[in-house]
Amino acid sequence: MAVPLLDLKAQYETIRDEVMEQVAEVLESQYFILGPKVKELEAAVADYSGTKHAVGVSSGTDALLISLMAAEIGPGDEVITTPFSFFSTAGCVARVGARPVFVDIDPASFNLDPGKFEDAVSERTKAVIPIHLYGQPAAMDPIMDIARRHGLTVIEDAAQAVGAEYRGKRAGSIGDYGCFSFFPSKNLGAAGDGGMVVTNNDENAEKLRILRVHGGRPKYYHRVIGGNFRLDAIQAAVLLVKIRRLDRWTAVRRKNAGRYRDLFKQAGLAIEPTGCFERGCHDWPDCELQGRNGVVLPQEVADRHIYNQFVIRVDRRDELRAHLKQREIGHEVYYPVPFHVQECFAYLGYKQGDFPASECAAATSLALPIYPELTEAQMREVVDAIGEFFL
Repeated sequence: MAVPLLDLKAQYETIRDEVMEQVAEVLESQYFILGPKVKELEAAVADYSGTKHAVGVSSGTDALLISLMAAEIGPGDEVITTPFSFFSTAGCVARVGARPVFVDIDPASFNLDPGKFEDAVSERTKAVIPIHLYGQPAAMDPIMDIARRHGLTVIEDAAQAVGAEYRGKRAGSIGDYGCFSFFPSKNLGAAGDGGMVVTNNDENAEKLRILRVHGGRPKYYHRVIGGNFRLDAIQAAVLLVKIRRLDRWTAVRRKNAGRYRDLFKQAGLAIEPTGCFERGCHDWPDCELQGRNGVVLPQEVADRHIYNQFVIRVDRRDELRAHLKQREIGHEVYYPVPFHVQECFAYLGYKQGDFPASECAAATSLALPIYPELTEAQMREVVDAIGEFFL
């Protein structure tokens, strides 16, 4: 049985009529850029994330970029983040002329290790971007404590974490800015690119609204240089249909994650995380996974993991990928090359071995299907295929 990594068509079938009705309203209004639908979505996202303001933008990448611009980050500044994420996190820092400074991840959560954060702060550090990778929030209390003591702006990269929770607060609502992506494959996905920045600060929200329209306020009068970061109304219309179902879909994702855990344990494939997965990866590439037949399952260390991805850790990852491809089991590696060894960041002076936990994650992690429409039979097929490889 073939199992896709993601099946957006299955989701669309359940909301087709309502989506078409919402999109038709936009077409009839001929109001395509910003407008009433975008304002309605902004109110819904602000309410959902527990924030005062939400500002619709053109993509998750632009959400990060406009937040850096609003925080007036630029040449000569340093911004701390991890080297293990989607490229736009570090790419946006470089685009505003600032210098990305990397801190290794906590191997249990894949997120910024707060124990290594403060050592990276310098007199040039102006901001930190904690990433809530795969749908699980970073350890925000210690991160916020360090950031506030050093006067740093906190920009949460919550692109994969809409609705995730840390100690009773929604991802994106804790720092100065929270950035969401509505890329179609996200838990809350549009019919194209889209994003949102949330904030509890009135001044920050006003800066964002001005910057997204080329810095013009009023129109054609520019005190600052912004960009074309506007969210279009058709994307907002689609997202308004989906956000009403998001908690239900998240509950099913979490249920599927629990079912995977049961199936892997029943098959004798679950490896308990010990050693470097608790201490930190100090001895990569001599990872404790080597030679072991099975998987390290995702560890939940926050209140609410929304499982944008279900990511296991395995030895012989690339051999397993070849096997799964042959069995037509969808999978993906998020992400195979950490930032510090990307060619475009060679000028930063980092080298292989500088961030062992990130390098280990890049070599051993594998994402499996986790979407709400996934069936019990499909999950069994995934686990059976992995068991066939290891056992």
